[in-house]
Parts: sequence; C-alpha cells; structure tokens
Amino acid sequence: MQALRTRAACAARRTRPTTVRTSRSYASESHGHDEHHHAPEVAEGLGTAFYVFAALVPGSYIAYSVSRPGADGSPSAVTRWLASFDYFNDWETRNTLRTAIFEQAAHDKHLLMYSGKNAHVELKMPELINSGSPRNVPAGHTPNLAYLTEHYRQKAAAEEERKLQKLAAKSKAAEAEES
Repeated sequence: MQALRTRAACAARRTRPTTVRTSRSYASESHGHDEHHHAPEVAEGLGTAFYVFAALVPGSYIAYSVSRPGADGSPSAVTRWLASFDYFNDWETRNTLRTAIFEQAAHDKHLLMYSGKNAHVELKMPELINSGSPRNVPAGHTPNLAYLTEHYRQKAAAEEERKLQKLAAKSKAAEAEES
C-alpha cells in the first residue's frame, strides 16, 4: 500500500507546476524603444556585376553572329580581319623555323645527356683522396684494390727470393772457406 501511495504522490507532483514559468525576455526587446534600434534605410544599387552581366548578354550574341560565316559560305568578318595580318599567312616559314629549333634542342639535349663524364679530377692536394671516413661508405662504392694488393705481394715475394738467394750465396761462401 505504501508503494502505491508514494507513486501517486509522485504523479501528482509532476502534474502541478512548482513555480511560475515565464518566457525569457531579452534586453533589446524589453524596454519598448523598438523604433530607435533599426538600421538606417540605405538605397542600394544593383552593383557593377549586374550591369557587366547585362552588357555581356547582347555582346556575346553580337560576337557570335559576327564570327559565323556568311550564307553563301564566304568567310566571316573576323576571319577576314585576322587574314589581313601577315603573321597568319606565313605558315610554311614559321613551321620550318620551329622544326629547326626543336631539332637543335633535341641535338643539344642528346649531346649533354649522353656525353661521357670527364675523368680528369683537378686536385690541389692528392692526400685528400683518402681523407674521408672509411665507415660511411655505401656498399659497392669502394674501389677494387685487388690489382694493387697483387702487385705488392709479388714485390714482397721477389724481395724474399732475393734475400734467400743472398743467404744461400753467403752459406756457400762460408762452406767454401771451411773446406
């Protein structure tokens, strides 16, 4: 019974308003001087864009009608006017010059791109050849020094052979003295 009484009291509380609810008022509307806060009336024109557009519509129609050829197939007024300039009449000369320019450019490009690199390196001090760090060398960028190693190995072997022959000659001389 207590549960029903509690729920009924809750429902009754929800239905009656607890406070007087008023609509929110804003400061700009509340003091009654509405006529003083309107922006002043300004006579605005249509603007430049409207007049430009209005002029482009008939201008476009006139330009289109002038550019069309005549009824009997005669060239239009624009075509006749452009033909009066010498620039549009010398197609062959202009094409020949342009072809020569493109061929020369292609020749120069091939000359510069496919010519070999200059193998001569001007060094002020030859000691600077090996002055770089031996650790920051990318793979495949070290020179092949096998021929140099072989040269010094053969030179060392020849020196050892010379020393061995000299030692053998001394030992033969020492044996000859003892006998």
